[in-house]
Amino acid sequence: MIQDTIGKIEKRVETLPALDEDKRRDLLRLLATLKTEVVELSRTEQEHAESIARFAELSALEATRQEKRPELQRISLEGLSTSAEGFEASHPRLVEIVNSICVVLSNLGI
Repeated sequence: MIQDTIGKIEKRVETLPALDEDKRRDLLRLLATLKTEVVELSRTEQEHAESIARFAELSALEATRQEKRPELQRISLEGLSTSAEGFEASHPRLVEIVNSICVVLSNLGI
């Protein structure tokens, strides 16, 4: 389920025409790392890992919509960031990746 969710995000990023190749490559690299980290987290914290993956999917959707809805974009990114809170000590790389994804998505127009 988690890998499927992140796979959906990757497909959306791969096919987004408005995204320049450098940003696309950076975001895909971050998503690949997120997939690894979330799978690792799911071994001990399945619900939290699913939450992070779902908020990542929602954030990517909101960041890439043609008709932007700023409030939904803000909420989705806050949800993604909040979903990773509390893992700074046990999964610092996960938190770092989530924060990086938030920045990249934010820079796409959020």
